[in-house]
Amino acid sequence: MDVARVAAEHAQAMDRDRRPHHDVVHAVVDAGFARHFVPARWGGDAGTFAALVDAVTAAGAGCASAAWVASLSAFVSRMAAHLPEDGQREVWADGPDTLLVGALMPVGRAEPVPGGWRLSGKWSFISAVDFAQWTLVCATTQSGDGAAPHARYFAVPRSACTVLDTWFSVGMRGTGSNTLVLDEVFVPARMSFARDRAMDGTGATSPAPCHRVPLKAVNGLSFVAPVLGAARGMLTEWTEWGAARAAGGGDALKAARDTGFRDVLARTAGELDAAELLVHRVAVTADEGAATGLLTARGARDCALASEMLLAAVNRVFRATGTSGQTADGPFERAWRDVNSATSHLVLRMDPAAAAYAEQVLANR
Repeated sequence: MDVARVAAEHAQAMDRDRRPHHDVVHAVVDAGFARHFVPARWGGDAGTFAALVDAVTAAGAGCASAAWVASLSAFVSRMAAHLPEDGQREVWADGPDTLLVGALMPVGRAEPVPGGWRLSGKWSFISAVDFAQWTLVCATTQSGDGAAPHARYFAVPRSACTVLDTWFSVGMRGTGSNTLVLDEVFVPARMSFARDRAMDGTGATSPAPCHRVPLKAVNGLSFVAPVLGAARGMLTEWTEWGAARAAGGGDALKAARDTGFRDVLARTAGELDAAELLVHRVAVTADEGAATGLLTARGARDCALASEMLLAAVNRVFRATGTSGQTADGPFERAWRDVNSATSHLVLRMDPAAAAYAEQVLANR
C-alpha cells in the first residue's frame, strides 16, 4: 500500500477537517504499521526500528500528519507488548492490525480496587483517537494504604472513552489529536503494567529485540521520522518549482547557474541527508540492542539535533519560495506549518536531551 500517495491525495482535506481521513487510516493499517512491533505470537512482525523509520519517512513525503499517525500506531503497539500475556491476548484478539493510540505522560489517576484499577483522567493530544480500537494511557496510582504512588499504563477499549474535540492546532492538523476522557472506568489487572517496564525495556514476555529497548532510547524516533519525511517531500516540491522559476520557464538545467537556487538546494539537501544519518544511527543502535546509558542519551540528543536541522532546512526553503510560493493551503505552507509544529514536541527539544547526554558523558570519563 502506497501510504504516501493516499496521504497526499487527502492531505488538504485532513488539514481542513482537523482529523485523519478514513482512507488514510486504512492505508496505514494495510501497509502494516499497526502490526510492525506486535509480538510474533499474536501474528505481528516484531520488526526493526530501521525499517520503520524508512517506511514512516516515505509516508511523510505525502503528508506529515499521516506519517505521524503511522509512526505512533507502531510505537504504541510496541509499548502494549509489555502488558501481561492475558492482556495482550485480549488487545490483539482480532488480529495484529488492531489500531492502538496512546498517551505517554501520567496525567490520570488510578485507584486499586478488587481485580484491577478504577481509572479516571483527561489526556490531551491523542492522535487518531477517533479511529482506534484500544487506547493506552498513563496514570499515577492512588492508594490509602501508605504505598508509594507510581506510574502505570492502562489499556482501555476505545468504546469506554469519551473524546473531546479540542484539536485546533496551527500545524499537524490532520492528526486529529483530540482529548480523551475516562471517568472511573474499571480496568482489569491484566490490562495494566508499570511504566518503569517500558522505560527500562524490561519485563516484556516477547523475546524479540524490539521489545527489549528502553523507551528513552527510541522515543525520539517516533516523532522525528515524520518530520524527516515532510522535509524531504517539501524539498522535492520546491526543487521542481524553484528550478522552473530560476530558469525563467525554460531549460531547468539553467537553474544550476542561479546562485540563490543552487545554494538553497545544496544546503537543504545536505542538512536533510545529515539528519537522516543521525536518525538511522539511533535506529540501528536500537536494533543492535546496544542500549547503554550513554548510547541512550546519545540517541535522544541525535533525534533532537536532527529535529533542529530539519526545522532550519524547512524554514530556509519556505523563505526561498518568496511571496508567490506562500499561498494558503499550498504544499509549502502546509509542510512549513507541520514541521514547525511537530518539532516543538517535548521529546524533540534539545535542553533535556543535552542535560541527559552531558550527565552520561561526565559519568563515563
